[in-house]
Order: sequence, then C-alpha cells, then structure tokens
Amino acid sequence: MANWNPWHGCRKYSEGCQHCYVYRIDAAHGKDASQVYKNKEFDLPMRRKRDRTYQLAPGTFVYTCFSSDFFLEEADSWRQSAWEMIRWRSDLTFFIITKRITRFDECLPPDWGEGYENVHICCTVENQRQADIRLPVYQKAPIRHKSIICSPLLSAIDLRPYLGDWVEEVVVGGESGPEARPCDYNWVLDLREQCVQAGVPFHFMQTGARLIKDGKCYRIPRKYQHSQAKAAQINFVPANRTAPWEKAPVMGEENE
Repeated sequence: MANWNPWHGCRKYSEGCQHCYVYRIDAAHGKDASQVYKNKEFDLPMRRKRDRTYQLAPGTFVYTCFSSDFFLEEADSWRQSAWEMIRWRSDLTFFIITKRITRFDECLPPDWGEGYENVHICCTVENQRQADIRLPVYQKAPIRHKSIICSPLLSAIDLRPYLGDWVEEVVVGGESGPEARPCDYNWVLDLREQCVQAGVPFHFMQTGARLIKDGKCYRIPRKYQHSQAKAAQINFVPANRTAPWEKAPVMGEENE
C-alpha cells in the first residue's frame, strides 16, 4: 500500500467535517488546514528510481488524496494532470474517498467513459440527510468500483433504498479524536442487518473514540479502535461475494 496526496487542505463541507482529522493534525503543527496547496509529491505516481523503475511498483494499492478531497473546488486546476497520471499508471489501483460526489460529473477526464478500471471511488455518508443527498447521485455515476463509507457515523442511516449489486461493500466507523461524537453500536448493527438482507459485504472498520453499547458510553483509545471493531466479529461477506477489505483494507479515519 502507498499514500498519494497530490494536494493538501480542505474546506469543511458537511456535518461529518466538524472534527476533521486533517484540521486536528494541522492545528497541532501550527498550520491552517483550510489553506489548499499542491503538494511536492504531486507527481509521485510518475517518479522513478535510479534504475528507472517506478517508485510505486506495479500492483500497488494507492490511498489517494486522504489529506483533502479529490473533488475539491480549489483543486480544479490540478485535477486533470492527476487524472492523466492515474490513467498512465493503469498498473496501480487508486482508492479515493469523497464527500463531494455531487461534483463528480464536472470533474471527469474526457476519456472517462464508464470509469477507469484501476479507480475505486467511495462515497461517505455520515447521517441520513447526507445519504439521501449523495447516494442517488453516486448510484447513477459511471464508476466501475464503488463502496459506501458510513464514517464518521453520526446517526442511524437507512441504506435500504440504495443497496444492491452495484455496491462492493459498506464500511462503518465511529468518529475519532478528543471531541468525537458518540457512535451507537445499535446503528452499526442495523447497517449490518441491512447489508445482510441486501447481500452486500459489510465491514465494521473502527469503533470511534466514544461507543455507546447497552446504554453505556465507552471511551476507546485510538490504538484500540480498529482492533475492538475487529473483535466484535460482525463483518459480513455473502457466499457469492468477496471481501474487498481483505484485498486492500480500508484505512482508518486518520489514514494510519
């Protein structure tokens, strides 16, 4: 796995952005995360070693733009060059998570067609309001590989109107950080049941810092949030599907 952040910084966009980890990390280093700039590693997919082989070896799974949003308005002038590198490196898989799926159509390269095979674009939804805004757009978008990311999960969400074979997985996670809002385990279990009924893979990625279970709020340190979610043993894979996270596990909220 590799990280590629062609640009850094973002504008807070919706409820899920309130305690954004990029803002939190930048603030700890005296930086303003609302300032968007092109990173020095912008051309990373094209960089070569002294022996002329690529720094990112063929077959690498590339977590893309995790310190911003790939469809951010401020990055419009840079995105076409990023698409060109993604198209050229068809031997890599680029994994993109976005809240700005409603901008998708206006951000595509001219040869996108039904999508590049080496691009997996995930849409995040943190509550029912955002699910109902984003998922109708996402469902119709020409993308070859799609996953729904319910993280940070801030409320119960009914995904039933949207679930189907077009969804490769649903990933769920609570919010991290010192000001994290609570995640109710019942919301998690309900989403799992929806996926079971629809035959869609389900992955409980992380508990978040504050997990409500059986009426009690548990404070869970960051280092245990993934392992505790795994220990719950509620991941689900239908018999006729594969588990996308086993091929390339979704990174946590802080892209660790």
